[in-house]
Parts: sequence; structure tokens; C-alpha cells
Amino acid sequence: MVPEIQPLLLSYAQGFTISQGEGFKILEVTQAYPGKHEPFRYLVVEEEGLELDGSSYNAVISLPVKDMVLTSTTQVPHLDMLGISSKMVGFPNTDLISSETMRKLIDEGKVTDLGKGPTANIEMMVDLDPDLAVLSTLGDNLEQWAILEKAGIPLILNGEYTEQDPLGRAEWIKFTGALTGRYQESVAVFKEIEAAYLSLKSLTAEIPGHQRPAVLSGIMYKDIWYAPAADNWGALFFKDAGAEYLFKEESGTGSLQFNYEYVLEKALEADIWIGAADFEDLGAMKKADHRYGNFKAYQRGEVYTYTHKRGATGGFEYFELGYVRPDIILKDLIKIFHPEQLPEYEPYFYKKLK
Repeated sequence: MVPEIQPLLLSYAQGFTISQGEGFKILEVTQAYPGKHEPFRYLVVEEEGLELDGSSYNAVISLPVKDMVLTSTTQVPHLDMLGISSKMVGFPNTDLISSETMRKLIDEGKVTDLGKGPTANIEMMVDLDPDLAVLSTLGDNLEQWAILEKAGIPLILNGEYTEQDPLGRAEWIKFTGALTGRYQESVAVFKEIEAAYLSLKSLTAEIPGHQRPAVLSGIMYKDIWYAPAADNWGALFFKDAGAEYLFKEESGTGSLQFNYEYVLEKALEADIWIGAADFEDLGAMKKADHRYGNFKAYQRGEVYTYTHKRGATGGFEYFELGYVRPDIILKDLIKIFHPEQLPEYEPYFYKKLK
């Protein structure tokens, strides 16, 4: 007899699905990394003693999950929000983690640093013998992780970063919730994030075009100007925040590459410059490349960075908490673009360069 399986609703995320059976869930990751690949299927056994055929799945996870390893800071806030931070026992380069809750556990020696190299120290991970390991990958290094599977450690691929819709990326907290037996809690958390985002988005929905500031984004690196393409996660916030992105006609989800002359012609008169790398102030910025001073946004002092908010050991909060809290990013940008909409608010991630 084939068990009855019901799909669980996802509103924004495109890269995974969740289905509910009697005493188990099935997770299918259809976009674990860029490019085409076969779906990765995971069976989560929720009832102790339930015997199911796991042969057709990439991994089988039996609840309760006592301990786990993560490899991306973006999933650390998932554990915090679901009240299960203590389940993480290993992470590569723990200095990258900003979460105060997790930093306390690290300082208490409850989280093993798996190394600072480009990949985690897999042998150390095997020694930890966690109930599962969650991997974010570009898809080109899967073979070296096969040792985990041989050691009996379920390896789970998380592809949240492939989502471009801000709420789609945040909805991956449901993926973490399903893996760890906190699915209902994850649904409640996401519902609050979604409501906050949509409420903020409504503040700018009726703002006419002539009142929407023209926004420049990106920075020079070795004579190439890199900026988010129009369909990129970072650029999609601009429209919702009530601005006109100057590269909005440049479709794509990756990074655009321009020469300086093109950007100067396109954005000389830009009102606001968002995402100006990791400069402490305007002086340091101009010292790095004097040509930045030609833009009106620079001359007016309307240049903002999202890298000033760091954890105790230097990790960037924007690339940790921001994935699952797009409402905070949106609120920051509305404050910058239309300060009258949020008169009492102080931006959390963004800082104007002095």
C-alpha cells in the first residue's frame, strides 16, 4: 500500500518542496546550486520506530535531531529563530558567525571550528558524527563530501542562495524546520516575516515615478564595475523600497560587469549610491579610486554601505541575518529612499559613509 502524501504549501520559494506523509516528510531540493541537476530527495522520519523504505532517497533523517553541522552562516539564524541553536556542534571558520546566541555557544566550546580553508575539515566533521550535515555548494565539490555519506552522516544540500525573490530566500527556514522537527514553528516565524515585508512594501506602492530616487549600485574592482543584475536578490529590493534602479533593464540574476565610462554616463546624476563595498568613509573610498568622486551621489554624500554591521569576530550580519530577514533590509532601504515614511526608524544594516 502506497502511503498517502500531501504537498505542503510554499508561497515564494522555487528551489524545494515539502510533502507530508503519516509520520514522515519528504523534502525535494530541485535547485541546490546553479544549473540543471537531478532533484535531491530527503526522507524525514518523524515517528520513532516507523519503518520506511529509504532506498530511493539521497538521505534519511530520523527525528529527533540531536546535533548537526552547518556550513553557511545564512542558516545560523534559522536555528536561533526556531530555538535550537544548541543543536549546531560544528561549523567551518566560526569567526564568520555574528549571531550573539551562537557566539556564546562558541565561546563556551560547544561548537567545533572545522577549519578556515575553502572547504570544511571533513575528517573533523566525521569525528563529530552529527545526525546531519547541511551543505551549501556550487555543485562542483560534491565528490569530496561523499566521505560523510560513507560514514553514515546524512548530507543535506541547501540551495537557498539560488532564490532571487527576497521572501523566497527567507522561506527556506521551512526547509530547516522540516529537517529538525520544527516545521510548525518555522511556518509561524515565516508568516511574521512575510507580513512585515508586505506591510513595508505597501508604504511605497503608490509613490509616483518622479518621486522615486535614481539608485546606483556596485563598485569597481580591477577596472571593472560590478553591480547586481536587475533580477538579482540584492536589486529586487530597490523596486519594493520605492526607487528606480539605473540598471533595471539589464536582466539576469548574477553580477553585471561594466567599464567605468558606461557607468559614469548612466549614473552620473544618480541620487543615491547603495552597496559601496567595505569602505569606512568617503575619503577611503576616493583614495581607493579617485573616479568615484565624479558621481553626484558621492559629492552629495548619499553613499551607503551594508558592511558596517559586524559580529564580535568580524562576520557580516547582512550576509547572515539578511537572508532570512528581508523585511529588515527593505525597512532600511525605505528609510534611505523615503525617510518620511519611517521617521523614527534607524537603519539596522545600512550606514551612510561620512
